[in-house]
Amino acid sequence: MYSLVEMFCDVDDFCQEFQPYWEQKQLTAGIKQRRRSGQLCLSEIMTILIHFHQSNYRNFKAYYLEHVLVHLRSEFPNLVSYPRFVVLMQATILPLSAYLYSLFGSCSGVSFVDSTSLAVCHNRRIRQHKVFAGIAARGKTSMGWFYGFKLHLVVNDQGELLASQLTPGNVDDRTPVPILSKRLFGKLFGDRGYISRPLFEQLWQDFQLLLFTKLRKNMKNRLMTISDKLLLRKRALIETINDQLKNISQIEHSRHRSPLNFVVNVLAGLIAYCHQPKKPALHFVNELNAIVSYP
Repeated sequence: MYSLVEMFCDVDDFCQEFQPYWEQKQLTAGIKQRRRSGQLCLSEIMTILIHFHQSNYRNFKAYYLEHVLVHLRSEFPNLVSYPRFVVLMQATILPLSAYLYSLFGSCSGVSFVDSTSLAVCHNRRIRQHKVFAGIAARGKTSMGWFYGFKLHLVVNDQGELLASQLTPGNVDDRTPVPILSKRLFGKLFGDRGYISRPLFEQLWQDFQLLLFTKLRKNMKNRLMTISDKLLLRKRALIETINDQLKNISQIEHSRHRSPLNFVVNVLAGLIAYCHQPKKPALHFVNELNAIVSYP
């Protein structure tokens, strides 16, 4: 795991390159505006947000009040109050998105796709929920109904993130796959929720990408190589990653009071995972060689 100093150095190096480009591309109204620097610079805010997902705290407010303001004064000498920091968080969405993209791994020819639900409130409180009204939606997974969003992920065999997308909870899992597959090649493995002949043909026509899924009981068996069947069984890799994102990085909770801060929380959690030195990974090279060489 990165230390706090290493994390800040990496984030600050990124911000040194990103901020001038970002400011150059921003639209202006033709009026000269002051660009006063705040007490906390952008890299400090981003570092605190990411470090929360690496800590043992489950509540960001408790983390900021009990840990940052108490134990990290020397690292961040110009700390602001918690309400002020919550306001500053919203300006980090674009830098966090760009930083996350820079941390994506490279496709190895074997990729796994899956979605996980991000509930924003208990089902009994859906009618009273106001924060995400008109944005979130009811959806259903194998675990039941929920109200919120879906996080769609693609990872490689080493557990590195390759693509991600956030959608309302009622979006079909197959809908964002063509967008997620732009940087992929080789083979893509998913669960039964991705069964679709039009999707299979589109991925092959656009990206030369083969989509493999498990079959339903009423479907005829397809011819697959032994290695493909083995890889399809290893799809639990991405489910393990989703579990870590929810239970270690804390990307899902029902305490959000702002849609923007919800997105910031998800982005920071994904970045924290990308910096995780030991990720769930497959070591199937020896297994495949053994199967192929078996008489």
